[in-house]
Amino acid sequence: MGVSALFFGQSELIMSTAIHHAMSSVKKWGGKPEDYMSIHEWFDQSKEHGWNFTHRSILHHTLGITICEQVFGSMWTVKSTGKEVPTRWIGEQHLMEDFGFVPTPADWMKTIKPADWMIRGGKTAKELGLEA
Repeated sequence: MGVSALFFGQSELIMSTAIHHAMSSVKKWGGKPEDYMSIHEWFDQSKEHGWNFTHRSILHHTLGITICEQVFGSMWTVKSTGKEVPTRWIGEQHLMEDFGFVPTPADWMKTIKPADWMIRGGKTAKELGLEA
């Protein structure tokens, strides 16, 4: 089934939620779902600005995982057990569950069809009044 079928109501796109990912993290590394919610909610925060699959293009890739490590640290402590898990592994788990692989930003970008506003030149320094 193509993506167009999803937009025209021929099928329903089912997406995992942060709690589903957190429950899966518990199976892998122990603890309680709430131990992992902040990371999985962080990945899915862009759903608040349009809940369809396109929200994933913002953080669901290798750069998103790197940024996640910068936000949460390279090691994640499972609060209920004290166990440490690489934050990267939790991010990779999230993406693997959503896609079956870990995409790169380039995987997303190569599918973008440029619109005129994306490639329009910006104003010059003179037009912005920054040049004497």
